[in-house]
Amino acid sequence: MFSIQKRRRSWSTVAAVASIVTLVSVVHLFLYPVVPSLDYFRQFQNSCISINRSSEGEQIILKNGKSTEGLQKNATGILSTEGSERNLDTNPMPMIDLNDKFPVDLYNAVVYRGAPWKAEVGQWLAGCESNTSAVKVVEQIGGKSCRNDCSGQGICNRELGQCRCFHGFTGEECAERQELSCNYPGSKEQPFGHWVVSICPAYCDTTRAMCFCGEGTKYPNRPVAEACGFTINPPSEPGGAPVTDFTKADLDVFTTNGSKRGWCNVHPAEAYASKVLFKEECDCKYDGLWGRFCEVSVLSTCINQCSSHGLCRGGFCQCDSGWFGADCSVPSVLSSIREWPLWLRPVQVNVPENVNNGGNLVNLDAIVGKKRPLIYVYDLPPDFNSLLLKGRHFKLQCVNRIYDLRNATVWTDQLYGAQMALYESMLASLHRTLNGEEADFFFVPVLDSCIITRADDAPHLSMQEHIHGGLRSSLTLEFYKKAYDHIITQYPYWNRSSGKDHIWFFSWDEGACYAPKEIWNSTMLVHWGNTNSKHNHSTTAYWGDNWDPISSDRRGNHPCFDPDKDLVLPAWKRPDEGSLNAKHWSRPREKRKTFFYFNGNLGPAYENARPEATYSMGIRQKVAEEFGSTPNKEGKLGKQHAEDVVVTPLRAGNYHEELASSVFCGVMPGDGWSGRMEDSILQGCIPVVIQDGIYLPYENFLNYESFAVRIHEDEIPDLLNILRSFNETEIEFKLANVKKIWQRFLYRDSVVLEAERQKAVRGSVEDWGLKFSQLEEDDVFATFIQVLHYKLHNDPWRRQLLLQKKEYGLPKECLI
Repeated sequence: MFSIQKRRRSWSTVAAVASIVTLVSVVHLFLYPVVPSLDYFRQFQNSCISINRSSEGEQIILKNGKSTEGLQKNATGILSTEGSERNLDTNPMPMIDLNDKFPVDLYNAVVYRGAPWKAEVGQWLAGCESNTSAVKVVEQIGGKSCRNDCSGQGICNRELGQCRCFHGFTGEECAERQELSCNYPGSKEQPFGHWVVSICPAYCDTTRAMCFCGEGTKYPNRPVAEACGFTINPPSEPGGAPVTDFTKADLDVFTTNGSKRGWCNVHPAEAYASKVLFKEECDCKYDGLWGRFCEVSVLSTCINQCSSHGLCRGGFCQCDSGWFGADCSVPSVLSSIREWPLWLRPVQVNVPENVNNGGNLVNLDAIVGKKRPLIYVYDLPPDFNSLLLKGRHFKLQCVNRIYDLRNATVWTDQLYGAQMALYESMLASLHRTLNGEEADFFFVPVLDSCIITRADDAPHLSMQEHIHGGLRSSLTLEFYKKAYDHIITQYPYWNRSSGKDHIWFFSWDEGACYAPKEIWNSTMLVHWGNTNSKHNHSTTAYWGDNWDPISSDRRGNHPCFDPDKDLVLPAWKRPDEGSLNAKHWSRPREKRKTFFYFNGNLGPAYENARPEATYSMGIRQKVAEEFGSTPNKEGKLGKQHAEDVVVTPLRAGNYHEELASSVFCGVMPGDGWSGRMEDSILQGCIPVVIQDGIYLPYENFLNYESFAVRIHEDEIPDLLNILRSFNETEIEFKLANVKKIWQRFLYRDSVVLEAERQKAVRGSVEDWGLKFSQLEEDDVFATFIQVLHYKLHNDPWRRQLLLQKKEYGLPKECLI
């Protein structure tokens, strides 16, 4: 084993101590859920303990290298077996010529792990990524305490010694109670204030700004969400929708008269049996509740479901003693070593020689073998993540899953769920580190997907403040600016590269267009890769997301996307067991009878469509005008409509089957990015991209010419001629490459993590878990890590920065 010594000592001394003392300390640390007292540390200073926990058993290695049992294969696969050790500093790989060994193909691509990468990327990954070995990393296990133990109203971050307060509490000790009102100040004309999602005529829980029936009713904890408690007026015109009057409360929701439309006193069984009336506008919208009348309490959605080390309080993890972090995945010195997560194993723990009894527990150094790149994930205050989850007024907002009355997983169709999926994978990844000095990248977890959907949730979040002028884009910019202010004042890592090694995720429809100027040096993860080379202004048809009005003093003058530093990630797509069983991605050419397919909103020329001419920047409208297969409002088809072409706003009964039956599928913007690229790839269809200057997922790293087609917007009238010019060999080649890379557009790691959590909680795994666990190719997260590894050694700025000497576990020719 390896260790970091505080002073030199002889092996004979170690052996003597190991035979008597170290075994005692090991057994104590390994079997008890807390670290020994400071007096215990003083008695046995500088003890060294190594833990290697495998799925087959546990192993304790003492300082002298003797183990309590034979070495078994460990959970991370980093160290060698049969009691021997791998010298992690040894680098036996010979020098190689990447250009010579990994030549490019006819499309200037190099294949690595099944994917056609751009030549220089594929060559480096094939020759370097594949030859990476583990390095020694010292992980510091925090021992700082928090004032008054956060008053029982928060979790102590033991790295910083700061409280992370529950919803409704604030202050250094979480002792100050917040009043988060449901309503704006009222007036004679608007007694409940002007409209906001949280508007409440009943009882307001001011810790969350959420509305409930309240005391005096039979079901006081039943939600009275938005329109539920207000008068509903009939439509103003025939065929129109009913109109909610938010100035008049509907007192019938409190009635006990079964012949009136009640809610707060309606017995579920009687309502299900149609024995009483109830108000249909009422719904069980809040997380943690299930059933038409919220009669069943179920699991809420938390980040990584608190990693089995805490209780999910409606989106906020209340961690067990000894654990902290947004998902309770970070152990402190109060935790049991045998419960440490896989990304901290195999581990050797060094007890420091000098123990300072200054009111804090002592920090511990844990030495772990890891492969780069290493990612440090900031534990931000919960305002940027957990509280946004806990206070949401609709359970499906900004998450990729919820739980039903059996506490079984229900996957959502929220495209924004990608942000949650990536965040959870990163927190559980073997590439995660607690050592900021060793980290290669720093991830700043601001859940802007929740800000998108929650901007009008409650007065304390509202974008109606004067500074934002009703713009969700401005409100979101402010969240990122506050996160930046926090990390530069609380952590030392930003200034060493001016933030170039930091990563931010913008899941908004127009990506990072409104990123504050202070963070633009960083890597932006987005779904919208607009370089602004053609569309150099806000392209959204929704005014609230428009970023043009944001002043350059706040935003700067940067584009939405810089392909030299940023990355477009796939959107979240609900795990579809049916498509998986049908193997849509591998359907052969002869079964794809539709030549070109697009199904989606086609703009104002069609019934029940988006009315704005600016929707999709007019691109979908132009395609429909030429090739539309469904009559528009004037009863006209597209000018070049063909029998084997489908361009329709009428969604098919089996959308995935239609895609899987097509050769080429249209990929065009919606109101910003859309999920059409993912739809196409996951069903094995060749994507036809029509959006000038706007990158798709991985497009600055993967070789798109190998599996996709790009059509310029001014070439739309020639679309079919261009596609029909491809011969069958070229089509088969592209279809084969789509088949190879489809899993890179799937958040499989997130799905498998959930399957593992469900197995731990429920003792079984549902069919979707088994199916996705059997997939073996690289998914979104694996691709993301590969891109980071390439960037670590090829970003030009790193060559100009005098980095501290680190071990990278790479051949010499792969290093900067």
